[in-house]
This record gives sequence, structure tokens and C-alpha cells, in this order.
Amino acid sequence: MSIRPSVGPVQHPALQRHLTQRAENVQNRIADTITRFAGSMAFVYLSIIWFGLWIGLHVEKYPYGLLTMIVSLEAIFLSTFVMISQNRADEKRQVLADNQWKIVQYEEAQNDQLIELTKQILELTRAIHSVAITLQGQGGQGPSGS
Repeated sequence: MSIRPSVGPVQHPALQRHLTQRAENVQNRIADTITRFAGSMAFVYLSIIWFGLWIGLHVEKYPYGLLTMIVSLEAIFLSTFVMISQNRADEKRQVLADNQWKIVQYEEAQNDQLIELTKQILELTRAIHSVAITLQGQGGQGPSGS
């Protein structure tokens, strides 16, 4: 069961391939799980309970040196996980940008083909027009003869 509700399945094929490749690496799966949990309200509630119990049960005396160190370490790791999450988002954006670039290149090639076909059609139309004018100049006799 996921801690954070899903926003829906990834539908873009390029992103699906990227997520599949990412899931093959154990470190990526661990980092994704931790960032998913650290970015949830469950983490906030757990931290509140943890710190509240630490202070309420008098685990150590004020000024809470050990708790301060724990909170500092937590902040260091959380900032690292934020950077990991940002890198993951950048990777996704890059995958989408690369895919979009391929589509643009494909469409550009199709446009070039269409322009070439249009030029050929124009040349054929001009040739047919030229033949029609030539036939018209020969006395208006069409292909039926007489």
C-alpha cells in the first residue's frame, strides 16, 4: 500500500520506458520509496509524534543536544532526497523533451516529403496545362479526332 496517493498511471510511452528502466536499479527504487515517504503527511505526523515523545518522555535534558543532532541529520538527508527528487523530475522532463524532438524531426521529414510531392504535382499540372494549350492551338481538336 502506498503512503502517498497516486495521481494515476503514467500514460506516455516514453515515460513508461524510463520508469521501467529506473525501477531496474535497486538504489533508484530505494530513493523513490524514501522520497515518496519523506514528502508525505505521514512523515510530518511521524516526526511530530517522535519529537513530542522525545521531549515529553524526557529522553534527554534540555537543551536536547542529541535531538538537535538527529534533527540536523534528518534535515541533511531530507535535502539530499529533495535533490534526488529534482534530478528524477529533470530526467522525466528530458525524456519527454527527447521524445518530442524525435516527433518534430519525423514531422519535419514528412513535411519535406509533402513539399517534394507538391512540387511534382505542380510540375505535372504545368505539363498537362502545356499539352492542353498545345492541343487547343491545333484547331481545337481534342483527342477524339474529327
